[in-house]
Amino acid sequence: MTPLLRAQPAFDWLHAARHYFAVLLVAHPIWEIAQLPLYTIWKGGTLPQMAFAVAHCTAGDLLIGMSALALAVIVVGNPGWPQRHFARVALATVAIGVAYTIYSEWLNVDVRGAWAYAPAMPRLPWLGTGLAPFAQWLAVPVLAFWRLARLRRAVSR
Repeated sequence: MTPLLRAQPAFDWLHAARHYFAVLLVAHPIWEIAQLPLYTIWKGGTLPQMAFAVAHCTAGDLLIGMSALALAVIVVGNPGWPQRHFARVALATVAIGVAYTIYSEWLNVDVRGAWAYAPAMPRLPWLGTGLAPFAQWLAVPVLAFWRLARLRRAVSR
């Protein structure tokens, strides 16, 4: 069979994970840069310190995002994912990312003092977690899964 006549490969877990990672790789550094004014480093840090913070946080975001996806696939997924149990894995991934973010923000802001919120950072009233990082872990994975859902539909046509 010539390459032009081969069937398009199924949208399997590896394709899904790669596309998910690609969205995270683009969206997280954009979000990290956009929310810098909500942290004290914006006024107290140098440009190299801010660049390092963005790179460091983006690397952490990628690790958290991929770990959350892997854990969700293992716990609530199916060998046929992403064709089966797609929504279940998406919800679990977002929940894991949000839960970890709440814990990490508490640990690093309130316990360790590794970073600090500027007065401009809105906080969730019941937790004290910054609204920007909380929203990041809702918006970015949802964007990634929206993209995966579109790709999954396109491949299944």
